Amino acid sequence: MTRHIRLIGAPTDVGAGTRGASMGPEAFRVAGLQPTLEGIGLRVTDWGNVSGPANPWQAPVSGYRHLVEVAAWNHAVHEAVHAALDEDELPILLGGDHCLAIGSISAVARRCRQQGKNLRVLWLDAHTDFNTHELTPTGNTHGMPVAVLCGHGPAELTAIGGMTPALQASAFRQIGIRSVDEGEKCFVRQSGMEVFDMRYIDEMGMRHTMKAALAGMDDNTHLHVSFDVDFLDASFAPGVGTAVKGGPTYREAQLCMEMIADTGRLASLDVMELNPALDVRNATAEVALDLIESLFGKSTLMRRG
Repeated sequence: MTRHIRLIGAPTDVGAGTRGASMGPEAFRVAGLQPTLEGIGLRVTDWGNVSGPANPWQAPVSGYRHLVEVAAWNHAVHEAVHAALDEDELPILLGGDHCLAIGSISAVARRCRQQGKNLRVLWLDAHTDFNTHELTPTGNTHGMPVAVLCGHGPAELTAIGGMTPALQASAFRQIGIRSVDEGEKCFVRQSGMEVFDMRYIDEMGMRHTMKAALAGMDDNTHLHVSFDVDFLDASFAPGVGTAVKGGPTYREAQLCMEMIADTGRLASLDVMELNPALDVRNATAEVALDLIESLFGKSTLMRRG
C-alpha cells in the first residue's frame, strides 16, 4: 500500500534566539520536497501552513520568552498533526523552530494513547533541549521541548496533549548530542533518558548507536523522528541558528536515516530549525531533503530483507 504523507508547515521562530527559522517550510518546498518524495513512490499532500501570532521579539518573563505565542503555535501544530494521524496519514511537520515539537509530539502521544500503542521518539539534535525556566540561560523555548513533554514546564505547554506528562523520558532516544547547558546536564542525568552523544558515536560507531536506539520496538510501536537540522555537522549544513561543530558526518547521517527506514515503523516526522537566512544557496535544505529521502527508504542498492 502506498504511504500517504501530509506536509504541514509551521513558519515561526517564536521559540528561537535567532530570526529566520520561520522561512524553513518554504525553503523545503523550494528544494522540491513534495516531488522528491513522490519520486520514490509516496503519495504526498501539502496542507500548507498552520498559522499563529507574530514573533514579538521580547525579553523573557519569568524564564520564558513569548510563552503566550509559543503556546498558540503549539496548539495549532497539535491539532494539525493529530488530524493527519486521525486520517491515517503520516505527518511531516516542517519547522519552524524546535519548540514546535511540543505540539507535534504531544499529538503523537495522544494518538498512541487512543490506539493503545507504544511510542518511541528519536531526537536527532546537537542539543538535549531539556531546559526549564530555572535552568535556561536564554528563556528560549526551543531549548525546552523535551522537558515540557516530560511534564516539566508551565501548564500552558505541558497540558497541550490532554495529559501531563505527555510521555515519559524513557520513550526518548537522543542521538548526536554535543552541546548541553551546565544546569541541564544534571537534570538530563536525573531523568534517566537514553542519550547517545557524539562521544558515544565516535567510540561505538553509528551502526551500533542506531541498533541500540531502535532496540525493543515491536509491531505495536509508533516511531516518531524529531530531526533538528543542527544534528548535522555545520561544515555541510550551515543553515541553522545554533550550529555546533563536531556532528555526524554526511555518511553517518545517511546510515542513521537508512537504519530508521529499515525498521518500516516510521509513522511521523518533524524537520526543524532550518534557517535559510543563514544558509548558502539553500544547500542545507537540499542536504536535509536528501536525508529525508533516505528516511523514507531510498537506498543506493536494492537490499534483501
